[in-house]
Amino acid sequence: MADILFKTDDYIFSYRVGGVLIHNGKVLMQNAEGDDGYAFIGGHVAFGETTDETLVREFKEEIGADIKIERLLMVNENFFPWGDRPCQQINLYYLISLKDETQIPLDRNFKAFDDLGNERIELNMCWIPLEDVPNTSIYPPQAKEYIMNLPDEIVYFVYKE
Repeated sequence: MADILFKTDDYIFSYRVGGVLIHNGKVLMQNAEGDDGYAFIGGHVAFGETTDETLVREFKEEIGADIKIERLLMVNENFFPWGDRPCQQINLYYLISLKDETQIPLDRNFKAFDDLGNERIELNMCWIPLEDVPNTSIYPPQAKEYIMNLPDEIVYFVYKE
């Protein structure tokens, strides 16, 4: 299946889903080697796939974890440069839990890999204490507030870089 990721000479459109996994007062985030910012684990939605199916698949592919979707937490529109082109991205973030807590390390950071296009990227999976979230570079930045104080209803926000 093809990702819902459109690239032209002038712009990029991306449809992405991410998981908010909180365990023992820490949130699991990813960052690529050499990047000082963190993002929620997830990936591009594939054509014909629901967003929850995408998230289940991405967590299995990237870190070998089986997850349970709890509920939709955040809807976000991002506008940022992707290389030399502007990107418009729609993100859905779900609150999730682990089906089996033995599948990933819960007490330390660990490595994983992702394929983006024809490139294999090494990712750092990091457990960030919730009290450190305000001083951590997280994308999108508005998400910090919502992971520290989980809203009862779905929140929507726009981030323009």
